[in-house]
Amino acid sequence: MNKLPDFIIIGAMKCATSSLHEQLAQQPGIFMSELKEPNFFSNDEQYAKGMDWYLSHFQDASPNDLCGESSTHYTKLPTYPQTIERLQKYLPQAKFIYVMRHPIDRLISQYIHEWSQRVISVDINQAIYQHPELIEYSLYTKQLTPYFEAFEQEKVLPVFFEGMLTNSQEELERICQFIGYKSQAKWDNELAASNVSNQRMIKSKWRDLLVETPGLKQLRRWFIPKGFRDWVKTFWTIKQKPELSSENIHYLENIFNEDLAILGNWLGIELSCNNFKQTAKQVSPNWNQAKK
Repeated sequence: MNKLPDFIIIGAMKCATSSLHEQLAQQPGIFMSELKEPNFFSNDEQYAKGMDWYLSHFQDASPNDLCGESSTHYTKLPTYPQTIERLQKYLPQAKFIYVMRHPIDRLISQYIHEWSQRVISVDINQAIYQHPELIEYSLYTKQLTPYFEAFEQEKVLPVFFEGMLTNSQEELERICQFIGYKSQAKWDNELAASNVSNQRMIKSKWRDLLVETPGLKQLRRWFIPKGFRDWVKTFWTIKQKPELSSENIHYLENIFNEDLAILGNWLGIELSCNNFKQTAKQVSPNWNQAKK
């Protein structure tokens, strides 16, 4: 019988969950699914494949391995409303890791991702009104509350993106302790950061065909200078980091500060958009027992 995952990185989207997935996969005795985001419990089309399909992603794990996967769709309310119910049914024993980033930075990074996937085509200042998910996925307490209601709060580990980048080794050790890893974890500085948003290229079927077809790929490298190839790439890459207007920054800060005040209360710290980055670099967050 295939193993069930012991833990899941549930998000948030664009908070270095891919990098964390890869770092955990490097640790002896930890098995991470090769498909980084199975999205089994969130996406109906994946859930329809059945539990055997999901468990097949862990079939190569050794009996004593800790198993994990990373699906940021699991904290994308209201887009995937059945996630918690399905997780409760099949993985009541699982632990969850939730990585949080400055909410506006996360929103901008998601915008770039959605732009590259042709989901969003309008300017970011229009997008925040036309695509409410940009804001919703940064409302961390809204995404966490259903997990607290369905599982014990202690089964969810809060992690700050900024703290993980600043104190990588210490945060990896804390994460590994949470999932029950008994060996010494080691952060691998050689692993490149995954999914760098400002290097994303907009989706193009014909370009991808030319780039990825094995024979054509080799010919391209032989006969087309790298400088010219890099210049061509600029036609598909976002030209500059999207900039929010001062009015919209103020609008978003008002929304996110309400959510961060609740999150700060849960963690026993003061949190706002203004102090988030500095605080996140200095604090290893844990739930405040007195204020649960």
